[in-house]
Amino acid sequence: MEILLVEDNKAISKALKYSLEQNKYDVLIAENIEEALHILENNKIDLIILDVTLPDGSGFDLYTNIKEKYNISTIFLTAKDDENDVVHGLELGAEDYVTKPFYTRELLARINKILLRNKKKNIVKINDIKCDLDKMCIYKDDKELSFSSLELKILMLLFTNLNKVITRQYIIEKIWDWTGNDVYDNTVTVYMKRIREKLKTPIITTVKGVGYRIDEE
Repeated sequence: MEILLVEDNKAISKALKYSLEQNKYDVLIAENIEEALHILENNKIDLIILDVTLPDGSGFDLYTNIKEKYNISTIFLTAKDDENDVVHGLELGAEDYVTKPFYTRELLARINKILLRNKKKNIVKINDIKCDLDKMCIYKDDKELSFSSLELKILMLLFTNLNKVITRQYIIEKIWDWTGNDVYDNTVTVYMKRIREKLKTPIITTVKGVGYRIDEE
């Protein structure tokens, strides 16, 4: 698991890095927003520990900028014991908020809880079909199934939107985004037929005249 620590206080970052590495986490450190963005562009980060006050801007602003692009669980870290800051951070979508000074063991417990929850979220099991969202793999009775690139992307679209209808028009638009090719309505029908034949389990519901849906058990 790779953690990005964005903290300009060298004493804090050094101590936290040591504690996290003792607990088998890989840690990358950024002292400002510019360094953080560079690390995010070049590494797969599982969790961010983000100081609110940074030399070149606000941690809140950084989080807002990266949330949509990277969608990485984030814990805000700050010296301000201010209820408004806590509420603001959580309303932005952060997983947690820790105020300095803090106990390292408490922070570790929060990190472990978040990463364990994320790991469970990234494995979706419906009947005998299992989807690993991180690996983009589909299994039936623990045997990996083979799909074309587009079939797999359509399936991932359904699995990442459980209980929601994905319209045929949206699938057409996504195929255009993925390939740059014009796609027609009957093309979606063909892809869905192939996907169902390979799954051999009726987990995909057709909403007549609208689109498709996979429901949680």
